Amino acid sequence: MNFTRWSARLPGTQRRAAARTEHTVSPDRRGEGSVPAARAERPPDDARSVPAVDELRAREVLDHVPSLVALVHGPDHRIAYVNDAYRAAFGDRPIGSPARGALPELDELGLLPLLDQVLRSGRPRTVKSRKAPDGRSYTFTCTPVTEGGDDGRGVLVFATDVTDHAEAAARLRASERRQRETAVTLQRSLLPQELEEPDDLRIAATYHPGGTEAAVGGDWYDVITLGGGRTALVIGDVMGRGVRAAAVMGQLRTAVRAYARLDLPPHEVLQLLDGLATEIDANQIATCAYAIHDPNEGRLVYASAGHLPILVRDESGTVRRADEPTGPPLGTGGWMHTSGSIPLGPGSTAVLYTDGLVERRNEDLDEGIAALERALAGATGTPQVVCDRLVRSAGVTPDHDDDVAVLVLQHPARKGPESELFRNAALELLGGVEAAPRARAFASGVLTSWRFPPDLHDLGVLAASELVANSLQHGTPPMRLRLRRTDRRLIIEVTDGDDHLPRRRRAEPGDESGRGIAIVATIASHWGSRRTPGGGKAVWCEFVLPKASGA
Repeated sequence: MNFTRWSARLPGTQRRAAARTEHTVSPDRRGEGSVPAARAERPPDDARSVPAVDELRAREVLDHVPSLVALVHGPDHRIAYVNDAYRAAFGDRPIGSPARGALPELDELGLLPLLDQVLRSGRPRTVKSRKAPDGRSYTFTCTPVTEGGDDGRGVLVFATDVTDHAEAAARLRASERRQRETAVTLQRSLLPQELEEPDDLRIAATYHPGGTEAAVGGDWYDVITLGGGRTALVIGDVMGRGVRAAAVMGQLRTAVRAYARLDLPPHEVLQLLDGLATEIDANQIATCAYAIHDPNEGRLVYASAGHLPILVRDESGTVRRADEPTGPPLGTGGWMHTSGSIPLGPGSTAVLYTDGLVERRNEDLDEGIAALERALAGATGTPQVVCDRLVRSAGVTPDHDDDVAVLVLQHPARKGPESELFRNAALELLGGVEAAPRARAFASGVLTSWRFPPDLHDLGVLAASELVANSLQHGTPPMRLRLRRTDRRLIIEVTDGDDHLPRRRRAEPGDESGRGIAIVATIASHWGSRRTPGGGKAVWCEFVLPKASGA
């Protein structure tokens, strides 16, 4: 086979030859034109001695090219040529034999179908970084060549050794994988390992790190039992990605738990977080939604710092969106947050989530939230089942490009024997000193009807008496005594119109007062106080029930 004739047909050769023909000046026209012949520049002697590219023989060039070169022709890709580098890599190859048997390395790499494509389409194709049987990695470029008719069609295979690049890329991927594992481990360790379990709510949560890169985000969630039957729920997202975002998230989550213990309204918690976020890192901002559930009120009181709206599905399947009020993200400063509320009655389900669940490229955010509303409307079952269904409906996969955190809570509608374990009773404290004996009689009757054992009955009556006496002495009307039992505890709460919070102090032997709170703190499992939204305060204590009583 005349290899020089083949090389003359390589892509680009004909174009270059035509271009030279068009611009060659004929001998009889020299001197014509805008530039006189006498002023034409002549190449130096040493330049004239260098042979032109067209004068080089293609085979001699390709024999010395360090890349692997093979030429095949015809529909069965018979070998026409392999260069020295190809032989050194894979050994001698019989000229004239079909590639399927004579070039097993190309068959193992899956390149024979590619040769068919190139032959049919007449267009070059490239595959990057394929690992060959010799252990080296190559990038293969297959270029069509022709020589007079269909029988002369062939493919030039050009392989560049990219082993060093492939190994460097593999090391980089391994390093990124280790960094990602470290970041995800850090992220997960900063999230609650086990969710707290309130008496009145059923809760589930999930977290999905985004993508395959090391830069995980700063999404977080938390559940905090506040005492007195109340529960705080938190969802947040630190802007940016990587270990720094996860570290800021951890600091904010710790701060939220500390501020929650103060039993402040949601907007005041966000106000404190806003200042702290600025101190942690002025360049980092975060969104956050903080909500409190009080079973006595049947509502979810919340505040939002730039976060997506909470969704609530009622018992009939209707979904409501808690749109207002929403302030700017944490870390921006200078904003007074406010609290709002949304009903959360028995049989309701609420969903708190981060933007990774609903935000998609080239799609409006409201469309994503609307799709989540539709999915929530049809989602039934336990909180974990609802959580999983919402994640699936949003199309979240392991290679999702953003972190996703979802917190689902349900307020069960209890019926039958279970409803007997959840009871409420309240008494308005009217009048003067006669309110104290009336409160004791009321507490005694309620606890007797709830069939508490004598010792717990007596402790409950004593605690109610001390809390009422403290309110009568230091508080202002209106006053109310409220008793609540769950399947796990007895809660006694007294509210009044004075916003001065009591504190436990040590009473001296001669003091006539100051022992009420100390007594309550001694006999009860927990106690606490908080300011109420409309003004005034609530002082509460709770007793953990024996398992036999809660059965």
